[in-house]
Amino acid sequence: MADLAIRLQPRAKREEVVGERAGAIVIRVTAPPVDGKANAALCAFLAKAAGVSVSRVEVVRGQTSRDKVVRVEGVTSEALRAALLR
Repeated sequence: MADLAIRLQPRAKREEVVGERAGAIVIRVTAPPVDGKANAALCAFLAKAAGVSVSRVEVVRGQTSRDKVVRVEGVTSEALRAALLR
């Protein structure tokens, strides 16, 4: 199980990992920050990167904030960080 600090940037032109800032991985998603759409897009993006189903990814803290803590089951935090920042 991996807990990651994420800085989310909604309404981007494309979905991508930008890099790392202050210990948090910066991720851009195309979805707007309305009705949880950006969080759902983030979960789908992380699930695809980790190779797990979307149901194994959840936003633990920061549902309405750009700074989030996301939990991914079935993968270690080191492996997920390496997959995102490659």
